[in-house]
Amino acid sequence: MNRINCLIVDDEPAALETLEHFIGKIYFLTLVKKCQNAIEAMQILEENQIDLLFLDINMPDVSGIQFLKSIIARPAVIFTSGYKEYALEGYNLDVVDFLLKPFDFERFLKAVNKASNQISKTYNQPVIGVKPQQFIFIKADYKLLKINVEDILFVEGLKDYIKIYTRQKLFLTLMSMTSIEEKLPADEFFRIHRSYIISLSKIDSVSRHRVVIGEKFIPISIPYRERFYRLIDKAT
Repeated sequence: MNRINCLIVDDEPAALETLEHFIGKIYFLTLVKKCQNAIEAMQILEENQIDLLFLDINMPDVSGIQFLKSIIARPAVIFTSGYKEYALEGYNLDVVDFLLKPFDFERFLKAVNKASNQISKTYNQPVIGVKPQQFIFIKADYKLLKINVEDILFVEGLKDYIKIYTRQKLFLTLMSMTSIEEKLPADEFFRIHRSYIISLSKIDSVSRHRVVIGEKFIPISIPYRERFYRLIDKAT
């Protein structure tokens, strides 16, 4: 699980202390800062990557609601307040949860888990315009070698090693098929056999349960056939 950076904004010292204590009990939360007013909080947001904001509503000068409306790049927000009448407005602002003071650790944990799920979905969304993985590094000849992903034709698994066939040369490295599969872009490479991963863009032809890449005939084993042929059908 990714670490979640937190910021507490609350003008009550006791509330700050409680939240700091609860955050310290959850291993994936990191408290970046705690502050007592929105002005200080805005500066912290500008200078740090904040994923989760614990925000009191009823604060002097600038309320939590006013502050939240002013944030452009908004993190996940959990409102904290001693006034339950603010709950509806909080949800109208699309906050993750509303903690009514005083709250116990169990209720706090429930809110944090909701926030964690929301943040995870945000992190896992594909980012438009980001280039796919362009290269990988492997260990060979007592050094790290860089291989351009677009040069890879296919990968062959041996007992303890793998062979990576590229346009230019053959690489041999101590690595499992699972490890190399995790390194390669899933939308560009496909495992068609326990011992073979192929580059989809390098396929020359498919016939009789085998793939042809250049002069190499690569078998398609039974466990992978159905998924592979469905993928091929979509491309035809």
